[in-house]
Amino acid sequence: MEYMKEFISAVMAGISIGLGGLVYLSVENKAIGAALFTIGLFCVCTFGFNLFTGKVCYALQNDKEYLKRLPIIWIGNLIGTGLLAMTVQFTRIASALNEKADSLCQIKINDRYSSLFFLGILCNILIYIAVEGFKNNAHETGKYLSLFFGVMVFILSGTEHCVADMFYFWMAKLWSLKTIVSLITITAGNAFGGICIATLHKLTKNIHV
Repeated sequence: MEYMKEFISAVMAGISIGLGGLVYLSVENKAIGAALFTIGLFCVCTFGFNLFTGKVCYALQNDKEYLKRLPIIWIGNLIGTGLLAMTVQFTRIASALNEKADSLCQIKINDRYSSLFFLGILCNILIYIAVEGFKNNAHETGKYLSLFFGVMVFILSGTEHCVADMFYFWMAKLWSLKTIVSLITITAGNAFGGICIATLHKLTKNIHV
């Protein structure tokens, strides 16, 4: 039962990030799209949904049971983004958004795997800043600014977020072996970057000047 709750929460997180991707594809201005994409992480953090890129940051700070749940969360995120993308296909906006998603995804699947991995690392450093800032900032405004800036910077700098990319791949209908390998590579980069920054942050908390 507990795993089912984790899974449903992960599906909801996938839908939330999909909503961010939906609005990003819907607007012409990239900066406005990046700002509005924040709705995804806002929903995840406000409602406590299970997002892989946020949860994986704390992998080394938890027990084996926590690690077992990460693949479930990843799969839930994948299904959630797919459900939202499938819903969009029944609407009049689908054709234009599919085309934009295809253009975006072509860049990703034609990139070097090493590039995708390091862009994944950079992305999750920013995601950690956003999530940790939301959790621990003492000021209410600061909590939401951390989400806003973390998301905007990761999008505008062109880094790779595996769950956002899941949505774009669903929209572009570009699933293939190469797509899957690219997504796993991005996921590995997200995991490595998130775990490293979280570990370094924990170490610096114990330093007294």
